[in-house]
Amino acid sequence: MDDNHLGDFLRARRADLQPEDVGMASYGARRVAGLRREEVAVLAGVNADYYTRLEQGRERNPSPQVVDALSRALRLDADARAHLYRLAGATPNDQPCLHAAERVSPALRQLMDGYPNTPAFVMTRTLDLLAVNALTDALYVPFEPADNLARMTFLDPAGRNFYADWDRAAQATVANLREATGFDPDNPRLRELVRTLTEQSPEFTRLWNSHTVRGKTQDAKHFLHPDVGALTLTYQAFDVRDAPGQQLVIYHAEPGSPSAQSLNLLGSIYATLHRTDPRPHR
Repeated sequence: MDDNHLGDFLRARRADLQPEDVGMASYGARRVAGLRREEVAVLAGVNADYYTRLEQGRERNPSPQVVDALSRALRLDADARAHLYRLAGATPNDQPCLHAAERVSPALRQLMDGYPNTPAFVMTRTLDLLAVNALTDALYVPFEPADNLARMTFLDPAGRNFYADWDRAAQATVANLREATGFDPDNPRLRELVRTLTEQSPEFTRLWNSHTVRGKTQDAKHFLHPDVGALTLTYQAFDVRDAPGQQLVIYHAEPGSPSAQSLNLLGSIYATLHRTDPRPHR
């Protein structure tokens, strides 16, 4: 079975382009559909023989610079470009930076507000809360402000009481931040946050120096809320496709469980308070 996936993809995308699509003049009888190999090589600024070897599968590991040049030459969109990088076993030169402007789309905010009975929020890799729905506001009401999960865990006095297993929550929080350094170690927001936490929290400094790395797991979260008591919530985290680095997190209580009843009560309390003292949630 032919496993020349990289070459097959390059040939297919080359066949989809006409000279006029890339601003080139067409000359001579064309025996192949789309662009010639030599034309793609010229557009990408690579040797024609080298490009031929790529298509034929005799060369399978182009550098990120070559992959990027081919992406531009073949007019690949973001999804196709990412696919080409994966086929080539390369890493994009322009991995999305954490310090890009962080905005939550109106459509995503609307989606979160469509979950009135469960907390939902969007956060960055540095654990900044960018947007929350009403029940998340109610869940995190002990914190002032509820702005960053790491700061809330280590520097807000409410954290010690809110997290039923504070040590476990602290370890997971630091491991998540360590993972963020692998995406953008020079991110100014990450540097600022780590500097503040190490200056003010010996516990954070100790855990940070352990270099434990871990992404989001599916472990249950155990909270002690001052208004409704113990809550055990599972969660799902989803990458936001049009905003790399953002995650949509949705908490969930087992149907019919005491936590589900407490979560419903919390929502009712929050709704009652906001009918008399409304303030927009983030």
